[in-house]
Amino acid sequence: MRTLEELAIGLHALEAVDISDFQRRARILQALWRVDQGYDCGEHRHKGVARPLGSRLPMPWAQERLANFLSENIRSVVRNEVLDPRRSQGKLFSKPRIFDDLLSSQPLCFNLFAEFRFDLPSASQLVRGLTQGRFHEVVAVAFEHSPSRSDPKYSADRSAFDVFLECKTASGGRGFLGVEVKYHENMLGKAADHRGRYDEIAKMMGCFGPDPGDLRKRSPMQQIWRDHMLCGIVRATDGYDDALFVILYPAANDHCGRAIQSYKALLTNTDSFAAWTLEEVLGRLLADGPRGWAQQVFERYCDFPRIERALAVRATAEQAVIGGPDPLLCSGSGR
Repeated sequence: MRTLEELAIGLHALEAVDISDFQRRARILQALWRVDQGYDCGEHRHKGVARPLGSRLPMPWAQERLANFLSENIRSVVRNEVLDPRRSQGKLFSKPRIFDDLLSSQPLCFNLFAEFRFDLPSASQLVRGLTQGRFHEVVAVAFEHSPSRSDPKYSADRSAFDVFLECKTASGGRGFLGVEVKYHENMLGKAADHRGRYDEIAKMMGCFGPDPGDLRKRSPMQQIWRDHMLCGIVRATDGYDDALFVILYPAANDHCGRAIQSYKALLTNTDSFAAWTLEEVLGRLLADGPRGWAQQVFERYCDFPRIERALAVRATAEQAVIGGPDPLLCSGSGR
């Protein structure tokens, strides 16, 4: 049986930047998904030198085909939201990563939530279950949403929600869920400069306890804090009756899990904050009825036993000829 490292090497998915077992396995899982689809391997360029990278798709083909997205419904939303210059103006979609990086959380946002544009009742059922009925009906789904970037009446920065679910509350009032989506990230990047506006919003929200070490102002917690505060100030400024900031992440991503637990320890109440796992959300979707796109999302992003199955596959008849190609790892001609 091959080792995990051997599998990664064969898939061009062994990368030094992956500092946890989860990150290594997530990259392998995306490379396996690419092979399953018959898509060619993309590349990484550094100082003019290119090398294959199994968790990446080739450009410009990936953008032309929108191959990073799982259904035609989802691709139609991406065309409207990302490729339309008018609608995407001012939004921070990372290009070309949203098209070619299989590990990027931005494609995951669309793969998980874009189908709800065509099925708001299913979105409502999901949100009712996850919030115990607090938010009753989803009336709109938006991506990379901010009411006004850098506006001092909000958070005076360029923070935005990855996904914004406009809702009606259980009592019929106006509400929303602002969702931050993580996948492969370790949340250890450099924190942004602190702004005095953050302290004003935090005081207004009234849900933060003492932070003697200024942990909220540093990675990995600062991004959570800024998005949580955006939720609070949008509710207060725009007259919403209720609002919830949600961070959504894979259960096995320990980097995210630890940051979330540390962040929650600094809160005096969690009325405006929630953490959901990707597996929990997909589990509810799949339990409520057959949804082919949700099964595809699960298989692509959460089916880590797929790696064990790949490791257990021996080369057919010792690869038929010693040194011959391993059928599991051969890229297809998806282009």
